[in-house]
Amino acid sequence: MDKKDIKKVVLAYSGGLDTSCIIPWLKENYNNCEVITVTADIGQGEEVAPVHDKAIKSGASKAYILDLRDEFLREYAWPMVKSGAVYEKKYLLGTSIARPIIAKYLVDIALKEGADAIAHGATGKGNDQVRFELGIKALAPQLKVIAPWREWNIKSRDDAIDYAAAHNIPVPVTKKKDYSMDRNIWHLSHEGSDLEDPSNEPKSEIYIMSQTPEAAPDKDEYLTLDFEQGVPVAVNGKKMEPVEMMETLNEIGKRNGIGIADMVENRLVGMKDRGVYETPGGTILYYAHNELENLCLDRATYNYKEQIGIRYAELVYDGMWFSPLREALQAFVDETQKTVTGTVKMKLYKGNIITAGSTSPYSLYSKEYVTFGEDEVYNQADAQGFINLFGLPLTVRALMKQGKLK
Repeated sequence: MDKKDIKKVVLAYSGGLDTSCIIPWLKENYNNCEVITVTADIGQGEEVAPVHDKAIKSGASKAYILDLRDEFLREYAWPMVKSGAVYEKKYLLGTSIARPIIAKYLVDIALKEGADAIAHGATGKGNDQVRFELGIKALAPQLKVIAPWREWNIKSRDDAIDYAAAHNIPVPVTKKKDYSMDRNIWHLSHEGSDLEDPSNEPKSEIYIMSQTPEAAPDKDEYLTLDFEQGVPVAVNGKKMEPVEMMETLNEIGKRNGIGIADMVENRLVGMKDRGVYETPGGTILYYAHNELENLCLDRATYNYKEQIGIRYAELVYDGMWFSPLREALQAFVDETQKTVTGTVKMKLYKGNIITAGSTSPYSLYSKEYVTFGEDEVYNQADAQGFINLFGLPLTVRALMKQGKLK
């Protein structure tokens, strides 16, 4: 599709620096095309309120704002929690897991509005360009994708700030405060500025969804989480829908300094990147879910599911949510979760989560079998034969090395 054929574009719009610049840039470079913005409210908070008016004033003909918080948690975050997916041992995938639902609704609005293309503000150096575009390819490959960062003459965030100023577009950053941040109800990420040097400790004032452990109270706080088939359903005995639950856990996690992760990660596009992530409620959920799985899953299933979690995390990170492999892994995960039902009690203290007890009607723990006291169900003499057979390959190899194997 040639530029001249582009008459209507749907833009993934956050109201931040990059997407604010994109509206006038699209009109200048794509035949004064009609621009329709789509803002997915997945829990950005106060960032959403001014978006509609700002988009219209910047030249958009329509500005959709979609409240997707419940669907985001129920259909994307909760399945990920059940999988145990963690990218490179630290990252709870807060930005990554949000991209599929945004791509889905960009496509829905584009088809509804008869748009020719979808535009996004992801840079040519990052992972999000891949995530958005793979989602679009999986759902509507006939739509053209416009990625201004791969086309325009703006080469840096400073250039973008200058472009916005020249077009009278107010933006929420300055050259002195220019962290690249992404926020939703699951997490908040920080990149850029002084964080580009991995030797720099993050400044305590950057934290918004959490706080440093030093700032947390000098007293512990107990918390219980209930799960049904791997899905969180209640906090401290109170049943909650996903949004209320996430907001509650974020508040509890924040006041106890939970969920800060500072890491250098491997981007899909080949470079290393330093990010600081705040995931207070998500960190509590992951911890509690794992504790319940320890109680309810047999050893072989638990160990194999750990491997699945690594691959699942890579698929989410790489933008392959709508892939056949992710869907197949989800089927495996969901099967394992049929008995992951119960209650986990935790003690939170200055950034730490400490197990304080777990119960489940499907618990595989048997005090009768494991006790150090006298029992009538386990014959300890049976262990000798088990060890002999389990260690037979080691015995044969040792005899071979000693030249005694016949």
